[in-house]
Amino acid sequence: MAKPTSRSSDHHRMAFHAVGLFVLSMLVQSSDATEFKVGGANGWTVPADSKAMTLNQWAEMKRFQTGDSLLFVYQADKDSVLQVTEDGYNNCNTASSIASFYDGNTSFKFNQPGSYYFISGHKDRCQKNEKLHVIVMADRNTKKNGAPLNAVGLMGSVGILVGSSILFTL
Repeated sequence: MAKPTSRSSDHHRMAFHAVGLFVLSMLVQSSDATEFKVGGANGWTVPADSKAMTLNQWAEMKRFQTGDSLLFVYQADKDSVLQVTEDGYNNCNTASSIASFYDGNTSFKFNQPGSYYFISGHKDRCQKNEKLHVIVMADRNTKKNGAPLNAVGLMGSVGILVGSSILFTL
């Protein structure tokens, strides 16, 4: 003969399953990083004419968050990508870069929010507007201090809420 279950244990079991589903959905959401191909179909290149969309106009239509990445596609024998400071960006200074890329298929991941500046490694191409300024927002799935939420942190805070809810329904 089956042992009857109490209303309280059924409630705890349902709460446990709800917490599990919530944690799973939060973990799936936090892995929603996007890779953006710089310039869309045109790629990393000098704008074709004065009426063509600039790389910055392309970037203004996007929302970049920590964890996202940029994919720079270009002819490696004719171009390169430099990550530079704001001053290097404004002056097309190719002499001092933060990072330099020459492979023709460069992926750059945003590890923190803030402004990022990229220019062509060829000064004349940069002066023709082959440069990019990107503003990266904090990931919406992070705490105020910037640390990502993890399963342990979620379980702790959700467990308190569920525990409080159970105390009030008993």
